[in-house]
Amino acid sequence: MLKAGIVGLPNVGKSTLFNALVANAQAEAANYPFCTIEPNSGVVAVPDERLEHLAVLSKSKETIATRVEFVDIAGLVKGASQGEGLGNKFLANIREVDAIVHVVRCFDNDDVIHVSGSVDPVRDAEVINLELGLADLAQVEKRRERLIKQLRTSKEAQLEDGALARIQQVLEQGGAARSVVLTDEEAPFIKPLGLLTAKPIIYATNVSEDDLAAGNAFTAAVADLAAKEGAETVRISAQVEAELIELPEADRAEFLAGLGVEEGGLASLIRATYKLLGLRTYFTTGEKETRAWTIKAGMSAPQAAGVIHTDFERGFIRAQTIGYRQLLEAGSLAEARNKGWLRAEGKDYIVEEGDVMEFLFNV
Repeated sequence: MLKAGIVGLPNVGKSTLFNALVANAQAEAANYPFCTIEPNSGVVAVPDERLEHLAVLSKSKETIATRVEFVDIAGLVKGASQGEGLGNKFLANIREVDAIVHVVRCFDNDDVIHVSGSVDPVRDAEVINLELGLADLAQVEKRRERLIKQLRTSKEAQLEDGALARIQQVLEQGGAARSVVLTDEEAPFIKPLGLLTAKPIIYATNVSEDDLAAGNAFTAAVADLAAKEGAETVRISAQVEAELIELPEADRAEFLAGLGVEEGGLASLIRATYKLLGLRTYFTTGEKETRAWTIKAGMSAPQAAGVIHTDFERGFIRAQTIGYRQLLEAGSLAEARNKGWLRAEGKDYIVEEGDVMEFLFNV
């Protein structure tokens, strides 16, 4: 399951956003620093209208979406890497996630205190990034110290230390570990360290509802920062997300349209996360169930089958495959088969976004 950590300075709207994304979450969204004392975790279904259409087509008894776990991590402050605020305890929580959703405040509101006294999202982002980088630097230096005794006799230690030296140089210059290109041999040594700045980042610019459609000068500045870093940005309004929860589902689209947007923050955030991590979705469908599966881009048919069960990958024979839109056009799997639209794909087939697949395998 994909796991995303929501981070940011205190009072930027993190917990309000988390509560909205995870409707049953109990994180306290109070107007004071460190209201989130323990990381709160919630699992949400990935919204995908294709799943519902396939379920109707197949008259499925059950519909199962893929899921994303969001973790609301307490607000960091300047000096967190040295133990300020709630310190390293929460930096450790970030190590466990696949991607970081970095919420930055892009709205003015005199009633909501800003920990730095003024609204400046680029400054805020750089404060958090600096703390993550300092924490990584301390970890890299500690690891290199432990490798010293092994360098003379171990080629693996030499390989790891060489990679760490390049990462350390970048971190000392204020850069991020994700910018360091690692070889296939080096990567397995670095991954267990869980370096914070190696994780992909999505900047979630939290705006007022008036700025949700077009953004403002703050969001433009964050977009420039993200472009330099190769990060993604998503414009969200935590307050709008909170209001959406109170509305009947049938009224949500009209409410969003009135604000000039087509989708809520959850859909936008997940779409950006999938793009950043290079993820794809394929489907299986039948009378028993219709289900969405998440895979990495570039996976072969056997690898995609292995996401369901390792036996499917080991005993893979072929995959009956059709694109989502073509299946809807056919009206049913049976009709698609009659038309000759179902393709028999072998072990070399690279699964495409929206493929509907049925795997044949040996037990």
